Amino acid sequence: MKAFFLHLAVLAALLAALPLLSAYHVTNVAKIMVLAVYAMGYNIAFGYTGLLSLGHALFFAAGLYAAGMGISQFGLGSAGALVAGPVAGGLIAAAVGLLALRTAGVAFMIVTLMFAQAGYLTVLYFVRYTRGDEGIVLDRAARMLGGVDLSGDTPRYLLAFALFAVALLVNLALVRSPFGRVMIAMRENEARSRMLGYNPYTVKLTALVVSGVYAGAAGAAYAVLFGYVGASLASVQYSILPLLYVLLGGAGTVLGPLLGALLMFYLIDYASSATSAYQFIVGAVLVVLVLFAPKGILGTLRERGLRWLP
Repeated sequence: MKAFFLHLAVLAALLAALPLLSAYHVTNVAKIMVLAVYAMGYNIAFGYTGLLSLGHALFFAAGLYAAGMGISQFGLGSAGALVAGPVAGGLIAAAVGLLALRTAGVAFMIVTLMFAQAGYLTVLYFVRYTRGDEGIVLDRAARMLGGVDLSGDTPRYLLAFALFAVALLVNLALVRSPFGRVMIAMRENEARSRMLGYNPYTVKLTALVVSGVYAGAAGAAYAVLFGYVGASLASVQYSILPLLYVLLGGAGTVLGPLLGALLMFYLIDYASSATSAYQFIVGAVLVVLVLFAPKGILGTLRERGLRWLP
């Protein structure tokens, strides 16, 4: 029960923060919640199942372009776009997983990276439809949901919060379910899990598809809420970002992706406003983290006493 009330308290704090934040921070926190959903999906694959992927930008981009192109070229409404995103992310993750999961370890990481890079190059090649680096800017009129303008600060924040809240509670239920225990067992000892009768390929594929659904949902929300779809959001950088968020916040913890996304976002934001060498500062922080908290912030707290953290 402690874990459940902690997560409800975090949701209540995010909702209560809305009237207290300036317009600048309302936009930032909305973006952080969307990126935290993306990192949450990555954490299901990496933190709980042990799949080190560098291909999640492909799943994020699938949701991003399914929503963005659906609105701009096929007349899809915002509601349809928000549904198309997770569907596209899950389908692409299933297709990638069917092939990539025939490998393991470093080979899996390289294969997923190759898929992501192929997706990025595809976006650049079909520039007539995707607009490449220039990107697709969604009209304000197209970003309406039930008569509400999602380009406004408050509606954007509330929809990002709703998405995050659903994703968080589903994630909490998943990792505490029997299947969640199987994912963790697969991460800890695949051979023993196989001896107990579990099929590693099936378990990992299912986890990867769920991860892709989360990434696709985040991509669709990003397109609809912020009105931009571009090739830069499909680059390898967007495969590395969720990994950094998860490592910073704590791999294998439900709240780790949110904490990591929040800290990394504002670290980059404030460091870049202070110096052009902000990447050095970010790198130094990550080195310190690896040295003194190799399991991330929440992972280290769990190891040192908060055993009940899921």
